[in-house]
Amino acid sequence: MKQNETLLNTVESEIFMEDLIGEEHIATSEETPLRADAFELDDTTKMQRIETHFREIMHILGLDLTDDSLRGTPKRVAKMYVQEIFSGLNPKNKPEIALFENKYKYKEMLVEKEITFYSNCEHHFVPIFGKAHVAYISNGQVIGLSKINRIVQYFARRPQVQERLTVQIANELKRALNTEDVAVVIDAVHLCVSSRGVQDNGSKTVTSHFGGQFNNEETRKELFSYISMK
Repeated sequence: MKQNETLLNTVESEIFMEDLIGEEHIATSEETPLRADAFELDDTTKMQRIETHFREIMHILGLDLTDDSLRGTPKRVAKMYVQEIFSGLNPKNKPEIALFENKYKYKEMLVEKEITFYSNCEHHFVPIFGKAHVAYISNGQVIGLSKINRIVQYFARRPQVQERLTVQIANELKRALNTEDVAVVIDAVHLCVSSRGVQDNGSKTVTSHFGGQFNNEETRKELFSYISMK
């Protein structure tokens, strides 16, 4: 009897949380929620299983999987999920970061702006896309410019919420550069807002993270002047 009551309470709690979150854009943790056994299956096995399940989803929707246009869709979707749009879930795909001595003695901020990224909302699995602006002030070492882009892409290629994506990019750069002087600003469109639900196709979402010297008002103003510069 107690076991049944516990199960009922658990189910009711899960339903309450789903109702509470509802259509809201909310992150429940700084880290991407992953099970401990997330990488026990190899990519080939994952693609095979996703293909099977997606085929069933298409069948339930009433689609004719014998049609030439649809026959290969389950396999294409499985490959896309594992090897492309959700490849950032796997730590083995994390970019290797090489640092270089700041021989130029450049002590001002470096801004890599308008980094195009594509991600997917973890609530509805529809696209989030936009621009990331990343800045840091050297603590004696510098990072290759392309690595900044790769860090953005790595964390974007997983089911995400924009707030978490912003923090993950910032924290990775802080760790790599051994400095708190890092800023990240993201400006993005969410198709879970524009293509469904409220269907507002004119709105954008902006998130930011400021560390170290970027908490100084003048430094922050300087950053935004560079971001807005044509």
